Amino acid sequence: MVSPENSTDSLKADCSKCCGICCAALYFSASEGFPRDKAAGEACCHLQPDSRCAIYPELHRRGLKGCMAFDCFGAGQKVTQTSFAGADWRGSAASAQAMFAVFLIQRQLHEMLWYLNDALKQLAARPIYRELQDMLIETEELTMLTPGELTCLDVDALRERIKARLLETSVLVREDVSRQVKTTKRQRKLHPGALLMGADLRKNDLRGANLRGACLIAADLRATDLTGTDILGADFRDTDIRGADMSHSLFLTQAQLNTARGDDSTRLPAELVIPRSWTD
Repeated sequence: MVSPENSTDSLKADCSKCCGICCAALYFSASEGFPRDKAAGEACCHLQPDSRCAIYPELHRRGLKGCMAFDCFGAGQKVTQTSFAGADWRGSAASAQAMFAVFLIQRQLHEMLWYLNDALKQLAARPIYRELQDMLIETEELTMLTPGELTCLDVDALRERIKARLLETSVLVREDVSRQVKTTKRQRKLHPGALLMGADLRKNDLRGANLRGACLIAADLRATDLTGTDILGADFRDTDIRGADMSHSLFLTQAQLNTARGDDSTRLPAELVIPRSWTD
């Protein structure tokens, strides 16, 4: 079976087609890298009438990693343009409450779509392409439900089903990498959820490693090869990935890159871009 041509364009945030939902719907904590404490449903003090962030170019300089790391995966424009046909949450308290509730669901669906698209790019995942493709189509169809239908959706059940397929994908990809490169360096500390804050991993063979959910805050990954490395949900805040090859990493997101330290020698997948903070 041949992998379908998957496009992630609709899974990238386009603030010009949104009404600043993320800056109002979500709870913020200053201790987590946001401008200040903010209750869910309250607009951020930096949200402008045109739904743009007044300090967006300064997020890196101000150290607002909470804002830098957030990614709606295109859910903002989907809610604004599709679910609510161009409406703005500022219209009324009732519309705001409805849009915020749907946004929280759509964001989860769009994030799952991002990972499913990534899984379908993996040649080693051919044995489960049909299952992955069916889940992708099913999830895309769910994003088109009405607001009322979306709020009744059992997202947790869907996530568990998708999680199982993503885990299968991870195993297939990492086993394939291991067969090809025949890693010789031990990966004793490298496991899902590993606490690797500040660790120097430059001497580790990271190819095909499972770093899913690992804490890599301020870790040193300079010039490492992360081919086939599962990094779904790994914390990359201040992780040094200058010169690293992440072009074939598994389940990498723009949000992870946005809080990491990279440069123009860091190799990325074609669908991701060099963050502004790397060139400031």
